[in-house]
Amino acid sequence: METLPLLDVHDLTVEFATRRGVVRAVEHVDLSVRRGEILGIVGESGSGKSVTSYAVMRILDRAGRIAEGSVTFSGMDLRDLPESDMRDLRGREISMVFQNPRAALNPIRKIGRQIEDVLLRHGQCTRADARAKAIAMLDRVRIARPEERYDAYPFELSGGMCQRVVIALALACRPRLLIADEPTTGLDVTTQKAVMDLIVELTRESRMSAILITHDLGLAAAYCDSVMVMEKGRVVEAAPAATIFSAPTHPYTKRLLRATPRPGATLRDLVMDPPPETVPAAIPKTGRLLDVRGLVKTYGAVNAVDGIDLHIDRGESVGLVGESGCGKSTTSMMIMRLLDPSDGSIHFDGQEIAAIPARAFPRHPLRKRIQMVFQDPTDSLNPRFTAERAIADPILRMADRMGRDALRARCEDLAGLVGLPTHLLDRFPHQLSGGQKARVGIARAIALNPDLVILDEPTAALDVSVQAVVLNLLEELKISLGMSYLFVSHDLHVVRLLCDRVIVMRAGRIVEQGTAQQVLEAPTADYTRELLAAVPHPPA
Repeated sequence: METLPLLDVHDLTVEFATRRGVVRAVEHVDLSVRRGEILGIVGESGSGKSVTSYAVMRILDRAGRIAEGSVTFSGMDLRDLPESDMRDLRGREISMVFQNPRAALNPIRKIGRQIEDVLLRHGQCTRADARAKAIAMLDRVRIARPEERYDAYPFELSGGMCQRVVIALALACRPRLLIADEPTTGLDVTTQKAVMDLIVELTRESRMSAILITHDLGLAAAYCDSVMVMEKGRVVEAAPAATIFSAPTHPYTKRLLRATPRPGATLRDLVMDPPPETVPAAIPKTGRLLDVRGLVKTYGAVNAVDGIDLHIDRGESVGLVGESGCGKSTTSMMIMRLLDPSDGSIHFDGQEIAAIPARAFPRHPLRKRIQMVFQDPTDSLNPRFTAERAIADPILRMADRMGRDALRARCEDLAGLVGLPTHLLDRFPHQLSGGQKARVGIARAIALNPDLVILDEPTAALDVSVQAVVLNLLEELKISLGMSYLFVSHDLHVVRLLCDRVIVMRAGRIVEQGTAQQVLEAPTADYTRELLAAVPHPPA
């Protein structure tokens, strides 16, 4: 019987040299993983989760170094191993699934060839059988029509497909340890479940060990044997998963659990230290704001959106949910008038806007009444604009001219509305945290007092505590400013918290819609029940 762990990390300390001196990203971390075990490492951005895994793999950037401690894998001290031996170890004995699958894949090389590269590098195939083994790996991760997909480029595949390719690369040489760094971020719930079930099945099948790095406590509860919680580079709690979620001892672990959306929780329940109960001064608005009829978007012979009807009333928040490729984003882009529909009507406040070409709509008077908060707060901000300039951009484009002092005052007012400290207005995006950038994106979207805000996965990449604050902020803004929301998301817990009604899409069509309570607690469509069953959450 095995007693020694496959991976044993003791007193690990990682330092980075910066312009302001040496920064310790990880301090005195101990962890061990036994054969066949899945260890979850959870914590917020900056807690040291990924840096710990990079230190194990010895892929820290040039500014980083292991200052103290040991990393022992199968009896070998990886700190003292020559780089040539580490290159042979990576992929063959220890593999990693990186957070962003598209960034991890070579965009100009066919995916089959990329799998062949790994197999050939570690002597797992010959030139003669490389293609067959690469196709077998694609089939193993359940990619449909693997012979055809072999010749596909990454940009031709969905996010879920790319994630499966990255898993195929990581498992190609049957490693003994798999490190999965946020492997499901941005994936819809059914794809997320399929990816995680696949990792667990393949891990159990070959008695691999795995480390799952995530900020999703529901995911850790569903799939991990043991869990390690990190905060500010240190391990604050480590125990079997059942113990962590049923009887956490550290205040930080309790805060993470409280901030995680779950059945029965309210928006205020998610905030660890909620502000005093205040009821925003509501601006009463009634009547129909948006009415969409027979909306169609066709690409060649494919109907991405296939004749849907939906509506949003004034002051209402409507959730639009479904798997990747179901037509959610295409629908929101047509309503936003960034994309021209193939057929159908879009009435906004009684005016038909579907016939206005997308290229002309930015100059239309209705543009300022429909705004959007994009999924990635980093990519949606101009890196050359300060936070103030980003918030002011729609004002400068659409509103009447105003003096510099008046514009600054307006930006400060908007920053105050979204809880962004005014001293951050002079910072650039790279100097802001994810939560701060999300607030800049929201402030920019409400700068012109819009009637409708389309929210495209605005919290998908945020830590749970930041997500809790942003969701409460969105609810307060909706009430105080009388806005309506179209909330596009795959997180059904978040949709339940924020939305009055829910619309479920599949393959370009609406399969179910109704109040949030009706759809999420008593669904009538099998597909909706399938989505709900795929959502992981910590034990109540």
